[in-house]
Amino acid sequence: MNRRLKLAASLLALAAATPALAQTVTPIGATVPTAQGGANGVALLRNPADPAKSVILASGELGGLEAYGLHGQRTGATPGGETYAVDVRDDLIAVLDRKDGRLRLSRYDFAAGATTAIDARPLTLGYAGEGLCLHRSARDGALYAFALGGAGQLDQWLLYPTADGKMDGRIVRRLTLSSEAKFCVADDASGALYVAQEAVGIWRYDADPEAEAVPTLIDANRLGKIQGEVGGLAVLNGGKGGNWLVAANVEAGDFNVYDRNADDRFVGAFKVAPGSIDSPSGLYGLRAPVGSALPAGTLLIADDRKSGAHSQIVSWADVAAALKLPVGEDAPQAAPSKLALVQATMETTPVANDGDAADDPAIWVHPTDPAQSTIIGTNKKRGLMVYDLSGKLVQDLPDGKMNNVDIRSGFKLGGKSVALVAASDRTHKSIALYTVDPATRRLTSVADGVQATGLSDPYGLCMYQDRKGATFVFVNDPEGLVRQWKLVATPAGKVRAALVRDVKFDTQVEGCVADDETGALYVAEEDVALWKLGADAKAGQAKTAIARVTDNPALKDDLEGVAIYAQPKGRGYVIVSSQGNNTYAVFHREGDNAYVGSFAVNANGALGIDGVSETDGLEVTSASLGAGLEGGAFVAQDGRNVAPPENQNFKVVPWSAIAAKLKL
Repeated sequence: MNRRLKLAASLLALAAATPALAQTVTPIGATVPTAQGGANGVALLRNPADPAKSVILASGELGGLEAYGLHGQRTGATPGGETYAVDVRDDLIAVLDRKDGRLRLSRYDFAAGATTAIDARPLTLGYAGEGLCLHRSARDGALYAFALGGAGQLDQWLLYPTADGKMDGRIVRRLTLSSEAKFCVADDASGALYVAQEAVGIWRYDADPEAEAVPTLIDANRLGKIQGEVGGLAVLNGGKGGNWLVAANVEAGDFNVYDRNADDRFVGAFKVAPGSIDSPSGLYGLRAPVGSALPAGTLLIADDRKSGAHSQIVSWADVAAALKLPVGEDAPQAAPSKLALVQATMETTPVANDGDAADDPAIWVHPTDPAQSTIIGTNKKRGLMVYDLSGKLVQDLPDGKMNNVDIRSGFKLGGKSVALVAASDRTHKSIALYTVDPATRRLTSVADGVQATGLSDPYGLCMYQDRKGATFVFVNDPEGLVRQWKLVATPAGKVRAALVRDVKFDTQVEGCVADDETGALYVAEEDVALWKLGADAKAGQAKTAIARVTDNPALKDDLEGVAIYAQPKGRGYVIVSSQGNNTYAVFHREGDNAYVGSFAVNANGALGIDGVSETDGLEVTSASLGAGLEGGAFVAQDGRNVAPPENQNFKVVPWSAIAAKLKL
């Protein structure tokens, strides 16, 4: 079923549901009216030492951020432009300042009953802003802020600490909606982000900035259970026992509840006692005890009425009882991730073409000065690029649609030992061949004419050099055919390819790497397994599955790039890109290639380098590349270059960081 039919089917099912009439819930209290403005956002700072002394925070527009006790009396206010939305995580507070078009960050001191600004610098939006919500990643603990704008802006900021104890931020993802959105909420445990688009309905996104930005429609205005605009969203996560999304259905005068444990299925609605709520304009939910009056947590409702704007305090236990829903557990925490997390310390200039363009890197190690080494990358819409170790472009070769690239030193050509580069050229359906000039670090074509592959679409490529010094290249196509050629120098100083073997796989293959020392060839059959077979031309068709997608939970198809971190005496590691979950699986190079662990590359806020996702090609070297990369480096293509949003590029991670996290 295509996406449009699925959407239509879900809307019909939603419209067909006929819940019981909305039950009425009476608030247990309310805050006093804001001092000089509306009430368009509310949040609760839970005091972990004494929940009964938790603090309600409400955005009071020109009156700033107002603080109240659970008794509803104002205890203080923090000025700051025009405060229009608020959210919290632990003791950190984020507000949206519409006057200055920025985010403001502060911390709350429960002992002093006061906030302290912790902005390292103004985090300027570039627009007035309409809404705000926070998210803390369960995978790596990173803190994010989502800012909403009147023209459909949806910006995701990474918030990170600075050396002086303050907080800074960078945009790591920029999404665009077709119309205004005012409210959002993110659930830290599941990583779900909900956005209320005023003219459309409620969408669910993956809050991970490296995730694919494909939303799921939860409910639709007029076609579903929403009669008009949504006046706020809240999540009350009680785990498997009860996990709920609440949306203020303004025109209907009630509040919709959706079961997050059942793919956000609508389960019913409730009303707040007549006269209590006039203009809901922001919700906040917490599923954890907050004093004796709120044993199962609370739903706070900002009421932006023209006269006496304030916030209502509703017991979640009362809502659950009215709708006959389980309250669930107390604020369940996501299990800590066992995934090793590292950061890139360098990224290359983006490739010239947009879309899915960058693909595979190779590393050329300078023979005398490691710091002068280069990264050779493919642009499958244009050609090859050569970058220095600062990421700057050294050379751009628009020679054809190059898909994969590899390199071997020690090739004898014209009486010299040269570094030979091979790439799969999809434009000419051939093998492109180059040498590296150590003085200029630039590539020169040495192909003896077009080296035709006979393949329908030259796809993956890797090179092999046996113990006798003979050099080979493997090229595969999407139908699973892998062809092996011997590379031969001609008397004229050119290189030609002679076909020596074909190996057939059942389905699509691309990534491959050959181990020159052990004579092993590793091939990634994208949806099936990582295979090991002989790299020698006489090795035949026999192959062994090192790891199957169906057997190893760490692997999620497609399996893409493959590389070897070579250490002496056949030791080291084989790394494969597990594209489906944006991780990299590591296997022992020796023995039966036992699985070691997996790692992911997360955003480096201090350096302004985003994480890595949707990786096609990768490379690794154990050779020193100079300061900071003495133990070698890992290079990966970044399929979503999101900070700032740019064309794809390549990211570099010191191998020492990976080794430390995986205890290699």
